[in-house]
Amino acid sequence: MKRISWLTDIHLEFLRSNEKVKTLCKQIVDLTPDVVLIGGDISIAPQFEQSIRLLETHLQLPIYFVLGNHDCYHGSIKQVRSIAESLSKSSQWLHWLPLEGVVELSSTTGLIGHDSWADGRLGNGIASKVMLNDYVLIDEFVGLSVEERFQKLNSLGDEAAIYVKNILPKALERYKDIILLTHVPPFREACWHQGEISNDEFLPHFSCKVVGDELVKVMRSYPD
Repeated sequence: MKRISWLTDIHLEFLRSNEKVKTLCKQIVDLTPDVVLIGGDISIAPQFEQSIRLLETHLQLPIYFVLGNHDCYHGSIKQVRSIAESLSKSSQWLHWLPLEGVVELSSTTGLIGHDSWADGRLGNGIASKVMLNDYVLIDEFVGLSVEERFQKLNSLGDEAAIYVKNILPKALERYKDIILLTHVPPFREACWHQGEISNDEFLPHFSCKVVGDELVKVMRSYPD
């Protein structure tokens, strides 16, 4: 089994000095990992490529990553996905997991991943009054009505669930154990904030029910 370092929500846009990124990378390298997993919210759209390139430069390790909602702030989902795809195809170290399929970590363990997205279906659903920055800072959501916004959330969640439905059985046919990297919690019980499960007002915006449903469905066919 490879030695893994896992980071998530590192928000490098708040670091005003590249020296701080170097310090972070040194702390990771000192742990002697074989691979690094990053679970999204690496930076914001205008700085995304620069931020992840800094990690690439100072880690010099295989980096498997998914995108988070904040990675698309001040830009678009389409734009940042395009950057992630280009980096994954051209870099020795950077690997956007939705493009990678099933990654072998050992003879018994595989890695898969998808950015996923909150699908608006848990908690109060469309009745939620929460207005996230996502809906004014990400191009795909700007100007949408509440109904259109939740349709978009549903669609993004469905996209992630279809990916899991297609890729997870392939991974389970090859490996006994699977690690799934994703930004958005797929279960209510995994969606925590300040020490407790998010309340019903926030759950629609921070969890992806349809991915959780798909995970349960597939895993019931593979009880081991």
